[in-house]
Amino acid sequence: MTTRNEKHVVALTYQAWGHARPLIQLSARLVKMSPLQITFFTTDAYVDRILDELTNSFERGEEVYADRVRVLSLGNDPGFTTEVVDEGFELACEKLVAGEELRCAKTGRVFAALPPPQAAIIDFFAVKPIAAIKQSSGNSAKVYAWFSGMTTAAFMVVAPEKYGGPGNIRIKAEEMADKTGKSFEDAVVDLLFTPKGKVHNFPGLPPMIDYELYPQETPISANFVSQTFGRMYEALETCDGVFLNSPASYELEALEAARAWFGETGRSAYVCGPLVPHGSCPGCNDSKTTKKGTKIIDFLDTILKASGERSLLYISFGSMYWPTKSPEKLWAFLDVAMALDIPFLLSHASPRAGALPDEIVDKVGAYGKGMLSPWTPQQTVLEHKATGWFVTHCGQNSVIESISAGIPMIAWPFNADQPLNAVRISEVLEVGYELLEVRTGHGLHPLHRNGRKPVGTIDAVKAEAKDVLTKAFGDDGAQKREKLLTLTRAFEQEWEEGGASWEDVHAFLDSL
Repeated sequence: MTTRNEKHVVALTYQAWGHARPLIQLSARLVKMSPLQITFFTTDAYVDRILDELTNSFERGEEVYADRVRVLSLGNDPGFTTEVVDEGFELACEKLVAGEELRCAKTGRVFAALPPPQAAIIDFFAVKPIAAIKQSSGNSAKVYAWFSGMTTAAFMVVAPEKYGGPGNIRIKAEEMADKTGKSFEDAVVDLLFTPKGKVHNFPGLPPMIDYELYPQETPISANFVSQTFGRMYEALETCDGVFLNSPASYELEALEAARAWFGETGRSAYVCGPLVPHGSCPGCNDSKTTKKGTKIIDFLDTILKASGERSLLYISFGSMYWPTKSPEKLWAFLDVAMALDIPFLLSHASPRAGALPDEIVDKVGAYGKGMLSPWTPQQTVLEHKATGWFVTHCGQNSVIESISAGIPMIAWPFNADQPLNAVRISEVLEVGYELLEVRTGHGLHPLHRNGRKPVGTIDAVKAEAKDVLTKAFGDDGAQKREKLLTLTRAFEQEWEEGGASWEDVHAFLDSL
């Protein structure tokens, strides 16, 4: 039952787990910190997954808090598209503002009417939903952009030019289209995602040439890019502020720059990381997300007994990425790990991975210390005593989870904020390594930050893999692990009383 003093906040992300998961965790924290109701909009595919994720953040006896987060689907989204969410949310906004009941498109469950929301936290990709909630509420609801990635990445794709960003891409793309005859879509891609040899100076990172931002050839949807990135600058300008998913202790320089950027117009940039499950058993439901959950835990226990603590190499490129242009480089990397007698667990969750070659499956099976799984309970794996290092694409969630668990990383980035995270980890914080010879396409250009030019051959991949893995499981890796643990402890303090995230989120709640 809602009391008169309770506030109402709306949350929404598109169908991308890296965007949704930390916002779920923020929602769980918000309802425990203040008398608050949250209406969390999602898609059919994510309803059950979000409900499972919520259970990881509440202790037994805290069901009253869990019930304050209402999870509703807007419909079936066949993939990372926007139409279903955009249209469904526009209709839902009318009901929210009118104080009417809402129905979940997947379950049919009807949720009772709540007072109109005081605030909304909306995926920064969601240009149309940002406009919809502002229009429906007559600007009575404060709207905050949800920036789920690395804060530094905002300066790559959406910041004003005075802060080193691209500025208003819509205007620039329209001008380019008029001058060149290109379509608006192609103009946006050209302006934002086509490297030309420009040197960038991002907050807290060494100077980088734009080729370094595209270490792997990855497909790109010109339509999606034009409809989101092409109009994101103006959408962000209409928001009352932004929530940043990155801990202040991870990239303070970028946070300070973001606060200066938003502060110019009297808006807030709230930091709220790290956002990982924090209940008494955060890995319990995590391990249930795959049928192989029990088998994976048994495998980790076996490795722990046979090879000792911190002996296992965990390899995962998240749920979306896979080295499709050069899978042979991954197989070469595994060959080196096996030659060095390093136990490993490889997740191939991305649909782009397809069926793994029989030759690889047979080779790993014969090795006896490796496991291949189409999905892994990542938090459980990272927190297991057997796990020593994490080969990761450096998506923001993976980076934050790994640091929170005290596990150093070996970076294999693809695009988006991943190459920025890779540089921060390997060259700024010096708590991990970056693989350079696995690069393809634009990634094979010389690196401005250190002068290296990747060769990209299989022999070069194997030589680098042997060098990095030998260091990682030796004295050099031990020193990086100790340095990382200092950062892990700093992460733990962010949500303690007086910590940066504790302070910022309380400031947000006080503003409602």
